[in-house]
This record gives sequence, C-alpha cells and structure tokens, in this order.
Amino acid sequence: MKNKRLLLLTAYFLLFFSCCAFADMSFKPGVQLRLRHELWKNIFDLENSSKDNRNYFRIKYCFLGKLDFSDKISLFTKLTDEFRAYTYFYQSSSRKKGLGFDINETVFDNLYLDIKDVLGLPVDLRFGRQDFLFTYGEGFLIMDGTPLDGSRTFYFNAFKSTWKINEKNSLDFVYIRNPRDDLYLPIINEGKSPQALNITDEEAYMLYLKSKSFEDLHLEGYYIYKREDDDGGVRLQGQKGKINTFGSFAKYNFSPYALRGQLAFQFGDYGLNDREALGGYLFLDRSFDDNLWSPSASVGFVYLSGDDPSTTKNEGWDALFSRWPWMSELYSLTYNGESGIDYWTNLKMARAELALKPSKKTKLRFWYNVLWANETPVGTSFVTGLGKTRGHLPQVRFDYAINENISAYILGEYFIPGSFHADNADDALFLRTEVTIKF
Repeated sequence: MKNKRLLLLTAYFLLFFSCCAFADMSFKPGVQLRLRHELWKNIFDLENSSKDNRNYFRIKYCFLGKLDFSDKISLFTKLTDEFRAYTYFYQSSSRKKGLGFDINETVFDNLYLDIKDVLGLPVDLRFGRQDFLFTYGEGFLIMDGTPLDGSRTFYFNAFKSTWKINEKNSLDFVYIRNPRDDLYLPIINEGKSPQALNITDEEAYMLYLKSKSFEDLHLEGYYIYKREDDDGGVRLQGQKGKINTFGSFAKYNFSPYALRGQLAFQFGDYGLNDREALGGYLFLDRSFDDNLWSPSASVGFVYLSGDDPSTTKNEGWDALFSRWPWMSELYSLTYNGESGIDYWTNLKMARAELALKPSKKTKLRFWYNVLWANETPVGTSFVTGLGKTRGHLPQVRFDYAINENISAYILGEYFIPGSFHADNADDALFLRTEVTIKF
C-alpha cells in the first residue's frame, strides 16, 4: 500500500509541475501556518483525581496551490501536516516530564478539479477532496468530514454539481464517500497505525437548494441520505445506520435585527430498530453599529432530541457531518464519555452572546450557555447523575488582526457541571492561544 501511494504521489507532482512549466496556465501558490497552545483540565471525565489534563502545542502548516487552466477550469491542492509537542499528557507517562513530540503524517487536505458552466450550461462541477466549511446552513449538519483528527483537516471525498437555476436560486447535488481512514490519496510519513478520521466508513447523498428570491430573506432546503457502517463503531455509532434527513434553514434580516433558525427531521434504521429524531435552533441577533465599540448581541435556543431508553426506537439526534466544536471546544470533548467526541445530541441549550469591537483590529466576545439533557442515557458510567441539567458554560474570546496576513486570538471556556453528571463532578477548563499566518 505504501509503495502504491508513493508512486501515485510521484506521478501527481510530475504531472502538476509539468503542466505549470509547459502550458500557458497561471499558478497561484500559498502557505499557511497555525500555531496553537492548549490547556485542558478535567474535560473528559470532570474529575480532578484522574489528572485528566493536557498542556501542549499544536503546529499546523499547509502548502496550497491553484492551477488555472482557463477561466472555467482549475485544479486546487493543499498539503497539510499538524504535529504536537506536549509538556504534559495524562495518558502517557513518557510525556509527563520534559517535552514530548509527535511528528505527524502529511496528507492531501484538498485536491479537487473545478469546471464551471459545463458545455455552456449553467452547471458547475467540483470533483475530489474538498471542504464544506460554513457552506451549508451555518454548519448545523454539514461541516467536518474528518472529525477524529480534530481541526487538522475538514475534508470530504466528494462530487458536487451546482445547477445555477437563476441569479437568486441554485441546487446542489453532492455525493460523499468518507472512509474511516484515508484510502484514496498518498500519505507522506505514514505511521504504523493509520490516523482515524471517522468513527466508521460513511457514505451520503445530498440535494441542497439555496434561494434569495425574497428581499432580506435567505432560504435553504435539503434532503440528506447517509449510511453509517458499524466496523469499529462505538457508542451511538455502534450499529449500522441509515438516516434520512429533511430540513430547512432561514435567515431574515430586518436591520438592526436578524432572525435565523433551522429545523430538521430524521428517520431511518439503527441496527434492527427504527430511528426518528428532531433537531434545530433559533437565534435573534441585534447590532448597535452607531454606539461605542459597535456592540452586537444574540440570544437563542438549541434543541437536539435524545434517545429514550424506555423504547426500542432510537430517538437520538444523529450529528451527520456536524461533529465539530459547534457551540463549545470544551463540551464537544466532554461528549466523548456519552456519545463520542463532537457527537452533539440529547441537548437543550440556551445561549446568549455579546460582541464588542474596541478597535478596527480587535474583537471581544462573551457567551453564557445553560445546557440540559432531554433523556438520561443508560449503559454509560459517564452519566451518573439523576437530573437533566448538564451545567453552565461561560466563554470568552479576544481576536486581534495584526495585519492582513497575521491574526491571533485567545479563547477561554469554563464548565460547571450540573445534576446530569455525578454529584462529585469537578469543573472543567479549556484555554487556547492561536496565531495564524497566511501568504
């Protein structure tokens, strides 16, 4: 397998640079570097005595290139690696003293071909490894195709066609095939054990309509079919599943207010049982642009159904491709003991946000969240409380844009467990400092 991937990698670079050298084409290179420091305390099990802590650095770099064959056809590629240096890691005695270091594999983060206006028709095609970052409905269902490698990559192995119905309406058809680990493209410095990207092999088909036919109103409607395998599956993805999801997203701007929300219904199979779930959110935003520091505020509510243990049917919300730190870096990891890392489900959450802009280059944001559970899961030692209150979660983030190429931020989150967790559950802390450089 490694020799085959090496040959594919060599052939790819020979073809790529031959095209650049001998054809009348334009090539746009790019480089990205992300430096992070993170401190975790009690995030996974909310217990001080287990020393569930980490203190480490994450260094991610990307080499990008876009090759324009014409104004209608282009090829985009991105090579990515993220390695980590630990000052403390609770699971490994070798990393508790000194500075442990992991040099990770370098992967094809993106590699796709764009063809616009195929055969003169109002249809665009994109084939290959691509990102869908905030492309569909604020990332509620479609965001991260590789959740188990953190934010190293987000890609989907996908085919996407876009029918541009008119200037205000478009319809996407998307096919997704995401294996548990990378099978399709070469890997540089591949380790003995492949990096897990998903809980199981996944496949999906999607129809997604976007419309701006009405002034100040943006509408999206979709149908998503997803198939989940059970090979290596755990917790809520421990059995084969077939999920049909119908839903819609809407945002209405009535300045200085904006109302945005999403609602989706799921049905299908989970192993030998039926499944049926409901999820959505609603937020009201308000801007105060004419005031000092241009404040803005937002309040809203999130609902994701939970599995009722008293029925044979599975009512738990399936996160589909939205297993990412949607509302919290900290609590998305705390979910590991219940449903899986970033597996948002069984949740009611009230959320309030205040954002300030002290200067043109700075932004300061505060959030306060109260979280509840709809159901009390069985068969997990993580949830031992008798109540439904998950807890309280204040958050703060400060962003600073140094210039157009360099930006930085500091993020802090603090979780106070409620009655849903054990009586002796301890508070959890997440701190991150990040610097990003792009050229």
